[in-house]
Amino acid sequence: MEFSAAGRLEVRITTADVGKRVSVRRLSEAGVAGEKFTDTVGVLTSWTDGVLLITRKSGESVRVAESALVAGKVVPAAPARRRGPAASYEELARVAARSWRPVESERLGEWELRAAGGFTRRANSVLPLGDPGLPLDEALAAVRRWYGERGLPAYVQTATGAAGTQERLCAELERRGWVREVTAEVWTGPLAPVADLAEGAGVVLSREADETWLARYQRKGVSEVALRVLESGPSVWFATVPGAGGPGGAGDVGDVGDVGDVGDVGDVAAIGRCVVDGRWASFAAVEVDPAQRRRGLATAVMAALARRALDEGASAAWLQVETDNAGARALYAGMGFAAHHAYHHYREPAAAGADR
Repeated sequence: MEFSAAGRLEVRITTADVGKRVSVRRLSEAGVAGEKFTDTVGVLTSWTDGVLLITRKSGESVRVAESALVAGKVVPAAPARRRGPAASYEELARVAARSWRPVESERLGEWELRAAGGFTRRANSVLPLGDPGLPLDEALAAVRRWYGERGLPAYVQTATGAAGTQERLCAELERRGWVREVTAEVWTGPLAPVADLAEGAGVVLSREADETWLARYQRKGVSEVALRVLESGPSVWFATVPGAGGPGGAGDVGDVGDVGDVGDVGDVAAIGRCVVDGRWASFAAVEVDPAQRRRGLATAVMAALARRALDEGASAAWLQVETDNAGARALYAGMGFAAHHAYHHYREPAAAGADR
């Protein structure tokens, strides 16, 4: 914290610092004997009526009474990651959007309104990368009309925790009653080490999500609209590991196969999806039959997809992981991935939910 020449803590932030990253110390229980201090670091998203609103990297908003401030200062933007590929939030957001395309989209200034019949929030939400060209209330009203015309709830996808993310927009949405339904993280890492993790475990690669792949996919009853989303992207690959009844069986370690028959529908041990886009390879839908877990199949799937992505010129990787999925987080950390930023989906007030 900041100290004066006399060695006392000082508050060195003002309302002019709204929008900047700050560190503040406050009394947790002002006026009570044995007071304790609480420190908060995040973006100062508002300072009105004697209350500061600070949005942390996780997206959590913290209200701080001005009267409880003990010290405060502006701090540098979140430090750059010390390992893995460098990337801005906007670059990753645009790459992620291209890897999971909606079936319908429309521009509202620099915002993109996306719809895909309700299949996942990612494909049915606004991506607000810039200025909508309207005052915020008017823009949100237009968003709600657009989704309402399609029989869908309105969602806005935002991000926090990196340079250029949208802490202020998150605070404005919450102030207007929009509800944060989902928080996850985007992790990035170097691609080559992933390719070296396993030999292949009989992984079959295909350009299409066929019936055998879809039999293992967690979202059952995939529609034609959903298939269009799944197969969208610059260069899409689907990986399948046959089950015990497929050719070679789940435990057969061999070279990566070509497109082909992997056995009966449902007889699938593991699957994965990868989209190659320039230097980036994205991993998603890495799923393993519960009876086949802890056999390295998820690693084998990702390694096979990584090798194909390397062949197409990619060098960096990204993926999305739920904040409460401890197993996946441990797996990806061991592969060299680390968190880049958090992302959230905000639902319009009093609207029914949709599948993520």
